[in-house]
Amino acid sequence: MAEKKLTVKQKKFIDFYVETGNATEAAKKAGYSKRTAEAIGLENLGKPRIKKAIDARLKELESKRVATAKEVMEFLTSTMRGEVKEEVVVSDFMGDGVSQTKIVEKHVGVRDRLKAAEGLAKRLGLTEPEDTAEETGGVQIVDDTDTDE
Repeated sequence: MAEKKLTVKQKKFIDFYVETGNATEAAKKAGYSKRTAEAIGLENLGKPRIKKAIDARLKELESKRVATAKEVMEFLTSTMRGEVKEEVVVSDFMGDGVSQTKIVEKHVGVRDRLKAAEGLAKRLGLTEPEDTAEETGGVQIVDDTDTDE
């Protein structure tokens, strides 16, 4: 038995529901009657095909919004290497007490690069917790001479 396809209105309902999060509003925008929009909206949310399509769309949107571990590592690495630029506001003195501001791009500073390196090292497990980083060394004297004389 073939699975039923979604109607045009149902597809529009899904789009508007994902956009608004409101079933009644989504039903109205999708072209359902204003008088029955609330009931149709709730009914649509109860239909497995529509629910599945909404869940898939929300998951897809969420994955696009949230950075992956790889993206974070790549950003930290490029920041540490000084490849990242940021916009800063600069004032130019024009004379007679007049200045003009403009936005320019510059490479991130040493502080930001160090922070990125620390964040990267932490994520790569290259740092030790502070309580275990204490020096345990010292001088140990071992008497290995024979005392059988």
